[in-house]
Amino acid sequence: MKSILIKDTTREEREAIIRESLGDDYEVGCGFESTGIDYQLYIDGKKELRELNQEANCGFEVAHPEERKNGCAMA
Repeated sequence: MKSILIKDTTREEREAIIRESLGDDYEVGCGFESTGIDYQLYIDGKKELRELNQEANCGFEVAHPEERKNGCAMA
């Protein structure tokens, strides 16, 4: 499997990765509301997918402490 890190991909490749992951209905710049993750930050090369997923997971944990599994730092 090819690396999906920002340094190893072009903007077009990152856009294709997101489209493939979220399905054909995903439009660049959209989808944040339904997933809770702003994938545009990855496409633009500002944040890695891993960072975005960790942030989303921590947000879930803060909102639902009863489901807390790993120790996310609460801000």
